Amino acid sequence: MNAAAPVRVISPEPDDRIFVTQPHMAPLDEFIPYLEKIWESKVLTNRGPFHRQLEDALCEYLGVEHLALFANGTLALVTALQALRITGEVITTPYSFVATAHSLLWNGIKPVFVDIDPDTLNLDPHKIEAAITPQTTAIMPVHCYGHPCDVEAIRRIADNYNLKVIYDAAHAFGVQTDSGSVLQHGDLSALSFHATKVFNTFEGGAIICPDAKTKQRIDHLKNFGYVDEVTVVAPGINAKMSEINAAFGLLQLKHVDEAIAKRKRIDAMYRGQLRDVKGIRCLEDAGETVANCAYFPILVESDYPMSRDALFELLRSHDIVARRYFYPLISDFPMYRGLPSASRDNLPVATDAALKVLCLPIYPALSDEQVERIAGIVARGRS
Repeated sequence: MNAAAPVRVISPEPDDRIFVTQPHMAPLDEFIPYLEKIWESKVLTNRGPFHRQLEDALCEYLGVEHLALFANGTLALVTALQALRITGEVITTPYSFVATAHSLLWNGIKPVFVDIDPDTLNLDPHKIEAAITPQTTAIMPVHCYGHPCDVEAIRRIADNYNLKVIYDAAHAFGVQTDSGSVLQHGDLSALSFHATKVFNTFEGGAIICPDAKTKQRIDHLKNFGYVDEVTVVAPGINAKMSEINAAFGLLQLKHVDEAIAKRKRIDAMYRGQLRDVKGIRCLEDAGETVANCAYFPILVESDYPMSRDALFELLRSHDIVARRYFYPLISDFPMYRGLPSASRDNLPVATDAALKVLCLPIYPALSDEQVERIAGIVARGRS
């Protein structure tokens, strides 16, 4: 699930525009030694030394035992479904980036959309059971904006009906619950390391694996099913992360705690300045130890002096590139809207949220003055 927001990935130098998100970029001079080592080793891909180092480093940082790197988060989702041999129908959310549902279609699986919780905008566990049919084999929730789903409620339902759970955890890097990393819940969790994410490798992703056997199967699937020169054990694809992306990830990991701390500070500033603005609702704060502040969504309610779209255009006129994220709903796109579960009558909360949501810029390089400027325009609610 990649955030397709405007983003400059060539130069970290700011210009007059303020984007909804920009990549966190480590200093260029720190990256040169990594490139030199790649050139010296002459290993550019195929699970080279930096690839292996990054897998180990991410396991330690995220508090998980096994992790398989991918070229991007979408390929991670596609492969996770393959790894668990999911077929038939999968219950999922319409309120996400299209890659969530696209990964199902690419596997010949029918998405079944269920409405979301009005407070978290995550898949509503209370709506799941009614959508289960004899063809249902799995649930694919999304930790929307990095806020954890109700993982225990979803687990109970999955256990009762013998369903697999694959979490689209694209936004959930480093997110914790009371029991530890949110990535340890479900049968598999898939991460995105796209340039707009809290932790990025330019392009990249990962699957959190529960055991070594599952990781081995996933590693085969992401590399053509290849074991050695004469042995292929699965109809895999090419989803490997390159050494350059892995090296950049190792460098980024050194700075990610600082980046998240800056995001949390910006989040707190927004909340303080928008708290009393009539018609603007911030999602509930997930908590200091839980959230990674991947995004800062607001909901523009009917008692705000202008519509969500008018506010969106107002910010654009000030060179502030906010994002209606997620709008439209996945279920509104042509390849999905013919499904019975895609009916707006079935998805009233998600439909309402998609018409109200606006993600304000949040990234480590955003200055206090810029945050105050953005919040001030929102608070005034006029040109």
